[in-house]
Amino acid sequence: MKDKKKNIENKKRPAKIEKENIYEDQVEGRNAVIELLESGKDINKIFVTKGEKHGSINKIIAMAKERKIILVEKDRRQMDQMAQNENYQGVIAIVPPFEYCEIEDILNKAKEMNEDPFVLILDGIEDPHNLGSIIRTAETAGVHGIIIPKRRAASVNSTVGKVSAGAVQYMKIARVTNITDSIEKLKENGLWICGTDIATNTYYYDQDLKGPLGIVIGNEGTGMSDRVKKSCDFLVKIPMKGKVTSLNASVSAGIVIYEAMKQRMK
Repeated sequence: MKDKKKNIENKKRPAKIEKENIYEDQVEGRNAVIELLESGKDINKIFVTKGEKHGSINKIIAMAKERKIILVEKDRRQMDQMAQNENYQGVIAIVPPFEYCEIEDILNKAKEMNEDPFVLILDGIEDPHNLGSIIRTAETAGVHGIIIPKRRAASVNSTVGKVSAGAVQYMKIARVTNITDSIEKLKENGLWICGTDIATNTYYYDQDLKGPLGIVIGNEGTGMSDRVKKSCDFLVKIPMKGKVTSLNASVSAGIVIYEAMKQRMK
């Protein structure tokens, strides 16, 4: 009977470990972890490479001790195995999974700041590096929030956090089932929706981007879906003079976002 009971317990253990992993995520890289610490968000534990006691690692250790966060030193081999990114810079923070918000939360943030809503809608960005770069640009430009789809698109993970240089900690992100339904919701709240499409005739700098605004950035390869394109109030394009007729999604997003910011500051 004892052997049988032991076998049953052993079979249950992997399931428990798997469940625990579902409810944790990682933030990697010194800048990203410092931003995380400064944001005041929950951190379960911070791992640092044994012997790493120079530069900004010292700042991370001091901040973690001040917040009474558990610090664990591991040798480089163990850290390499744990890391999800090659260049994790000797530090990994274990955190609860990213908390997505609702569209109402994004609109309420703009209202609290007494600003016209400025929202970014990502129609199927698949590369987490692009998502991280877009979040970083959006945060610096005063975007109130980002909407991403639940399916066939990158979600917030450790790579996104690192590429965003910690900006993800300050950005409201709503993860929705249907992008076109979300666009309609934004329209009901008074936002004008601007799509980006190379086939249109209007350049982004010729379009009025002031007031309540949502900017749509399409998929890296196929751009916006037809349904999303039809949902837009107007379309803009970026001029192209070279033989390559498309830009990286995060670069396109940055160009249009900053034009909107420039106009909104006047």
